[in-house]
Amino acid sequence: MEIERKFLIDWEQILSLNLPLVKQAQSFQGYLSAATPVVRIRKREFSDGCTDYILCVKGKGKLARKEIEKELTKEEFEELESLLPIPMLKKDYRVFQLDDGHLLECNLVNDKFAYAEVEFDSIEQAKNFVMPSFLLKDVTEDPYYSMSGYWKRQQITVSFEL
Repeated sequence: MEIERKFLIDWEQILSLNLPLVKQAQSFQGYLSAATPVVRIRKREFSDGCTDYILCVKGKGKLARKEIEKELTKEEFEELESLLPIPMLKKDYRVFQLDDGHLLECNLVNDKFAYAEVEFDSIEQAKNFVMPSFLLKDVTEDPYYSMSGYWKRQQITVSFEL
């Protein structure tokens, strides 16, 4: 079960806070299905030179939902990538440590918008989380800000450009 809240952020402001950096990567993400269940593939190229390839299936829900992840080989990933109708989304991915011990997973998507996620062990813990002032807006329950929703809008944009 994935339990997380999602927030809009100002990317440059987050970087200027000098929060402890836990990890960073360039991430590439595409959706085989943007409907429920959401099925996506992701490649992350970490700053330490490692790369991971993940297949992720997410169930219904926003704050809490079933999530299944499976590691893929590079070849499996490339086969699935060839099925995508549009180019993968590119994310600058950074994870920072918050003072309360939570991890703040920040993403700058296609150099266009930025958001952060904080994962929790329980729904109660998620609901009691006090949003730091540098997080601009809680968009956990707003489907407009889901990455699968963004993917759908990108598909429409690419279709009109063709």
